[in-house]
Amino acid sequence: MFDTKPRVGLFATCLVDLIRPSVGFAAAKLIEDAGCEVVVPSQTCCGQPAFNSGDRATSRALALQVMDAFQGVDYVVAPSGSCAGMLKKHVPELFEGEPDLARRAAAFSAKVHELVSFLVDVRGVTSVEARFDGSVTYHDSCSGLRELGVKTQPRKLLESVDGLSISEMRDPDVCCGFGGTFAVKYGEISDAIVAKKAENVWASEAGTLLAGDLGCLMNMAGKLQRQGREVKARHVAEVLAGMTDEPAIGEPAEKV
Repeated sequence: MFDTKPRVGLFATCLVDLIRPSVGFAAAKLIEDAGCEVVVPSQTCCGQPAFNSGDRATSRALALQVMDAFQGVDYVVAPSGSCAGMLKKHVPELFEGEPDLARRAAAFSAKVHELVSFLVDVRGVTSVEARFDGSVTYHDSCSGLRELGVKTQPRKLLESVDGLSISEMRDPDVCCGFGGTFAVKYGEISDAIVAKKAENVWASEAGTLLAGDLGCLMNMAGKLQRQGREVKARHVAEVLAGMTDEPAIGEPAEKV
């Protein structure tokens, strides 16, 4: 019998690879549970930092590397709205006016999806088998929400997690102030934005903050910790996969 499972290339992202590998493992589990084969090609950055900084030459070179790496897969899935947004929405812009490369980029971008959107919208997943005891609040990351329409999908799956309750914060769809290079270029503005976000997270009275982008989570977790707020931060994939044994983002690793 032939294996008809879709072949999914996991785009792990730089931050997941370097800072939070558990998110990548959780993403792989969720994709496999959705009836797919997961492959993780040798890969590099999606090119978003270069693209946002106006360095089109570097972002083009990185885009070509990514397209080469993910040849032969049915889908490309990233546990990040910002990386998925770059690959799906902006990679084609890099090759406008170049017919052959433009066609290749369009075909590639059509295969790209953010993780939770892929599970719900493509694979038709309506529930997960996981348990998480406690209340959570969910932050809608800008790229996932505005470029890819990720809003209801994570909440739908979170509602199926045993023991979990959702406590919506005020303005969940307002930027956390990270914005990649924005936080570096405009530190004071970024800090003011994340301070407001942290207040909204705290006011929700949820014990855990969830989001689909690690950059946003690191930014918010850092501010909450500097304010002395006892709110844990986790990537939504970890909760949906039932893989929450790792310390929360920004917390020290447990001593053996």
